[in-house]
Amino acid sequence: MSAIDLNARPSSNFAAKLKETAELLEKAAQDYAAPYASAAPRITLACSLGAEDMVLVHLIHDLQLDIGIFVLETGQLHPETLALLERLKTRSRTPIEVLTPVPASVVQFVTKNGKDAMYQSITLRKACCDIRKMEPLSRALNGKDAWITGLRREQSGARADVPLIDRSDPRRVKFNPLSHWTWGDVWHFIAMQKIDYNPLHDQFYPSIGCAPCTRAVSAGEDFRAGRWWWEDEAAKECGLHVGQSSNVLPSGLSQIQDPQEKALA
Repeated sequence: MSAIDLNARPSSNFAAKLKETAELLEKAAQDYAAPYASAAPRITLACSLGAEDMVLVHLIHDLQLDIGIFVLETGQLHPETLALLERLKTRSRTPIEVLTPVPASVVQFVTKNGKDAMYQSITLRKACCDIRKMEPLSRALNGKDAWITGLRREQSGARADVPLIDRSDPRRVKFNPLSHWTWGDVWHFIAMQKIDYNPLHDQFYPSIGCAPCTRAVSAGEDFRAGRWWWEDEAAKECGLHVGQSSNVLPSGLSQIQDPQEKALA
C-alpha cells in the first residue's frame, strides 16, 4: 500500500487551509522580493525533500513565486532521496541550490570519532549535525531576511505550537505555511496534484533525514519516532528548527493572531 493510499484523508476544512497557505506564500514572496531585477529574492525555502517540502515546492512553482529553494545534501542521504533531488533539479523552474558540508570538517570528524559516532552520544550526534546541516544552513541563509519550512504542529510534541509566522529570531523571519495541515492534508494534496515524492514514504518513513539516523516507524508510533530513535524524545532535533524564544501560538489555536497574519485571512 502506498503512502497516498494509507494517508490521503483531508481535513474537513482543507480548502481553507490551502487558501491560507497560498496567501501566506504570496505575501511572503511580495514582502521579501529581490531588491532589484538581477538580484536573488530575500526569502528561500529549506527543502528537505520530504512530503511537506515537495508540497511547498509545487505551490511555489504553481503560484509562480520568486522564492529561492535550497537542499542540504549532508553526504549521508538515502539513495532514494538523492534520486528525488536529481529529478527535482531537472524539473524545477527555480534553480535548486545544493549545499554540502565542508569536506575537511567531515574527514576530521570521522577520523577522530568514527563513521558511527552519532550512536555513541548525543554530543557527538549533534556535532555531526552541526557539520553536515547547521554550517551549510548558515551559508544557505546568509543574506536572507526570511525563510520557509515545512514544519507542522502535528509532527511532534516539540512542534505542537509552530506558528504560521515565527519572528523569534531577530536575524530573519521563519514562515511555516503548513503549520495547520495534517498528515492527511499533505497526502491528499500530493495525490490531487500528482506530486513526485520520496518512495521511502511508501516504506513507512514519515520523516526522512540522514540514512544512519532514520528508520521506518510502526503503527501507532510518533511521526518522528524513526529519527534518532536511540535518544530521549526531548533531544530529537538537529538544531535547524530550535527557536530562540517561544514566540508562538498556544497549542491547538488555529486562528492567526499576528496583525500581519490577520491580513492574510
